[in-house]
Amino acid sequence: MSINSFGHLFRVTTWGESHGPALGATVDGCPPGVPITPEMIQHWLDKRKPGQNKFTTQRREADEVRILSGVFEGVTTGTPIQLMIENTDQRSKDYGDIMDKFRPGHADITYFQKYGVRDYRGGGRSSARETASRVAAGGLAREAIKAIAPGVQITGYMVQMGPHMIDRDAFDAREIANNPFWVPDAQAAVDWAEYLDGLRKSGSSVGAIIEVTAKGVPAGIGAPVYGKLDTDLAAAMMSINAVKGVEIGEGMSAAMLTGELNADEISAPSPSEDIVEIMLDGATLDGTGAYIVRPQNANDKERWFMVKNVHHYVPKDDGILLQVARKELNKRLISSGNLPVVIPSGPRYSSNHSGGILGGISTGQDIVVRFAVKPTSSILTTRKTITKTGEDTEIITKGRHDPCVGIRAVPVGEAMMACVILDHLLLHRGQVGENRGHIGPA
Repeated sequence: MSINSFGHLFRVTTWGESHGPALGATVDGCPPGVPITPEMIQHWLDKRKPGQNKFTTQRREADEVRILSGVFEGVTTGTPIQLMIENTDQRSKDYGDIMDKFRPGHADITYFQKYGVRDYRGGGRSSARETASRVAAGGLAREAIKAIAPGVQITGYMVQMGPHMIDRDAFDAREIANNPFWVPDAQAAVDWAEYLDGLRKSGSSVGAIIEVTAKGVPAGIGAPVYGKLDTDLAAAMMSINAVKGVEIGEGMSAAMLTGELNADEISAPSPSEDIVEIMLDGATLDGTGAYIVRPQNANDKERWFMVKNVHHYVPKDDGILLQVARKELNKRLISSGNLPVVIPSGPRYSSNHSGGILGGISTGQDIVVRFAVKPTSSILTTRKTITKTGEDTEIITKGRHDPCVGIRAVPVGEAMMACVILDHLLLHRGQVGENRGHIGPA
C-alpha cells in the first residue's frame, strides 16, 4: 500500500522523519535529458528552510540537498532520482515532556490510535519538516516543465493571515519576495508583522490562506471525470501537513453567485493579444526578470530597458529567447535582426471564476488554487489533554515552532503545483500528443 507516494507518471515518494538522520524523496518517471544540478533544487529549498527570520521556527537547518541517483553528467537519465536532505539541528529533548501526552489539534493521537506507536520527537512524519522533501521534488519538476512547456510560471503567496486579508486592489507581485510572509501587498506585510509578533510573544499561533497560480499552462491538460486536473491539485494541496481546506478559482464563493455572474464569457482574441517570440542575441537578464541588458553592437556599452508584459523568457548561451505581448513589440526588440515568431493567443475569457479549469481540463487561463493552513498545534499556552493511559492532564509544548506555519507553506504549495502540472503534461503527451481541437480560422 503506497501511502507515501503521489503522482501518476511523475511519481514522488517521500521518506524520513523530523528528527531522524535524514529525509528525502524518490522521484520516478522524470523524463530523461532534463538539465539538473543540486543548485537548481537548492534555490527552492532555501525559500522553505527554517530559521530565516523571527516569524518562523528557529530550528537551524541548511536543508542541503544531495542527488544520489538518476542524474549523469548534469542531466536526468530517466531512472529513479533519489534526493536526500540531512537533519542537522534536531533537539529531541524538547519533546521529552510530551512523550506520553497528546497535543490537542495535532496528529499525535491519531497516529498512535492507528499504529500503536508514534515518534513524539517533533511529530515524525506528521511534522511540517516532511515538506522539505516535496520542495526538493518540486524543484526537479520545475526544470522538467521548462523542457516540455517553457511558458509555465508558478507563483505562490499568502493572501490571508488569521482574520487579516490582503487588499486585492493593492496586489503587487514584486512585493512577494520583499517581505517574510510572501505577501503581494506592502501594507499588509507591515500590519501582519506587528500582529504576528504579538502572537509569537504570547506563545500562540495562527493560521493562513495561501494562493498558488500557474500561468501559461496550455489548454487541454487534465482529463474528464476521474482524471481531473483539479482533483489531483486538490488532493496534492490537502496532503500538505496542517492543510484543512482547498478551493480552486471562485471555490466556495461560487455557491453565492448566479449563473450569469459565475460564467466566464468567451470571445475571440484580437491580434494585439498574440504572443511574440524573439531571440535577443547577446542579451542578458537582470535578477527581477523585468529588465533586459543588451549591447547595441560589439563596440557599444550595455544599456538597460524595461520589457513590460513579459510572458516568458529562456536564457540561452548566446542571448535570451523572449516571449512578450505583441503590443509590446518595438524597434529596440527587433533591432537584433531576428525575425519574431507570432504565437496566436487562444480564446479570451472575461473573468476566471473557474480558476483555469473546466470539466477537469485546463482552459489556458491562469490556474488558481488556494489552501487554508491551520494554526500550529505546538504552542506555549496551557491546553487540556490526556495521556496514553487515559488520564486527564495539561500540556505545554516547548521547543522551536512556527507561530504561523503558513509562511513556509508557500514554497510547498508551489512545489505541489509543479509536480501535478508536470504529471498531467506527461499524461496529456502520452494520450493525446498535441491538442486536437483547433479554434479559429483553418
